[in-house]
Amino acid sequence: MTLTSTTKIATTKASGYLQQLCKHFGHKTEFAFTPLDEKIPFGFGTGVLQATGDTFAITAEAHNNRGCDKPKHVINSHLERVSFREDLTINWDN
Repeated sequence: MTLTSTTKIATTKASGYLQQLCKHFGHKTEFAFTPLDEKIPFGFGTGVLQATGDTFAITAEAHNNRGCDKPKHVINSHLERVSFREDLTINWDN
């Protein structure tokens, strides 16, 4: 069973943040991405990123609760670094 946790972030830079994160993670794992959506494979789970208008939606996926926390933490920490000029509100649904 795959567990998921999702956040939707209001920002006019959704596509830019998606692209920055994908370029960074692309140095660590191989995948192709578009400016509007991507699925990033981590060894401990997956990050699904979608940019639509002024919303950046992120879903962390894993096979157990502990595993879902790790993709959330990795994505949060990297998003905070690339969005340092903007005070984003990141609230996961669980």
